[in-house]
Amino acid sequence: MSNKFGSRPNATRINEALTKLYQKINSGDGKRGLIFNADGNQKYIIFSDQHKGARDFADDFALAEKNYLKALEFYNQEGFHYLNLGDSEELWENLMESVIKHNQKTFDLERKFIERNAFTKIFGNHDLYWDNDPLSSFNLNRIYGQSIRIYEGAILRFNIEDKNLDIFLTHGHQGDLQSDGNWFSKWFVSTIWAPFQSYLKINPNTPAYDNQLKTVHNALMYNWVEKENNVALITGHTHQPVFASLTHLERLYYKIQFAEQQKNEAETALLKGELNKLIGKGEEMPALKKYKSAYFSTGCCCFNDGDITGIEIENGLVRLIKWSYKNRTDSERIVLEEMKLNVLVNLT
Repeated sequence: MSNKFGSRPNATRINEALTKLYQKINSGDGKRGLIFNADGNQKYIIFSDQHKGARDFADDFALAEKNYLKALEFYNQEGFHYLNLGDSEELWENLMESVIKHNQKTFDLERKFIERNAFTKIFGNHDLYWDNDPLSSFNLNRIYGQSIRIYEGAILRFNIEDKNLDIFLTHGHQGDLQSDGNWFSKWFVSTIWAPFQSYLKINPNTPAYDNQLKTVHNALMYNWVEKENNVALITGHTHQPVFASLTHLERLYYKIQFAEQQKNEAETALLKGELNKLIGKGEEMPALKKYKSAYFSTGCCCFNDGDITGIEIENGLVRLIKWSYKNRTDSERIVLEEMKLNVLVNLT
């Protein structure tokens, strides 16, 4: 219903919105986003889509909270800069007062990054409140003890092989009228979906979601960055992890092809076993093509098994990571994918 009465992602709108935002941040006026002159010693962790709620059955974040807290403790201790890429608070379904009341532990840990001047908060469509509500400054002060600036995006600017590499970060809802402030989508989620979800105890953010082929929206994000030179794009929004322009499922198929070409039977069997676990029965072979390795998506911090995914940038590397429950109490950091940043320079 939201797709029908709101608006599906549109290539022209998304292209224009991303270009306008990237150019605005590049102007250096600091109004819509910051430029970070990054070097080899700086470390970044990028999470998005926590959708912190009121700890009822419509709260997708509830099961992931312990993994998120453990991850923030780790990254703060290790001196990472935290880029929060939007939809951190679920303000379509909840009142601000309920979100503040039930998420104090997470806000306290986020505040520790602020105290180190190592926290950048970007708004998404579900927490657009931070950008356009006159009371947002008051509530930020309540949450963090100070009114921090909230942005629409950021650029991490690296100098690699004597060339600039811009990593452009934004939530990713821009230009999608279904999500970009659309009144029907917001009304439907808050009035119809949230009570229904709570009553039936539904969380649609299944771990299998990252195994599917790229959503239409992710494909349109990729189409924008494909035309840029020495620019990589990192978004959230879709809840679907994408690494170097490939979903986990697509990457597994490539790995299987390579292992078969190398006649590595043991590796082939291992990868096919992983593939079978992920996709189950009836999944069709994806239509693979050569992608420019310039698009990344964080996934989300509200999968229904409590897992969270994000992007790390450290020591000249970019990684897709997952924090998962090793058992019922312990959280484990797992590196899913990794590549050198210099691969992103001079892509054609």
